[in-house]
Amino acid sequence: MSGRTHARACPERTCVGCRERAAKGDLLRIVAIEDECVPDPRGTLPGRGAYVHPTRVCLDLAVRRRSFPRAFRGRGPFDATALRRFVERAHVDQAVPVDRATP
Repeated sequence: MSGRTHARACPERTCVGCRERAAKGDLLRIVAIEDECVPDPRGTLPGRGAYVHPTRVCLDLAVRRRSFPRAFRGRGPFDATALRRFVERAHVDQAVPVDRATP
């Protein structure tokens, strides 16, 4: 035996907000379109991407630390309002439990 495992490795990325490494699937990809940060949940938009946990805390840290201009290698500041709306909407969708037994 060669010592290699046959389990596939999960790609990891670093959150630009909290700087913690996490599985790529647990993070939200963000791309810069002109001067705006746009969420890319499917990961198909062209261009350089940055990753952040889809939480308000990590997003606020990334904005406060000015991580997006460094991650996109561009001149800032980048507008993060669309990104904030996306994260808040995702947070609300996860917080509301769906009870199918109630009519």
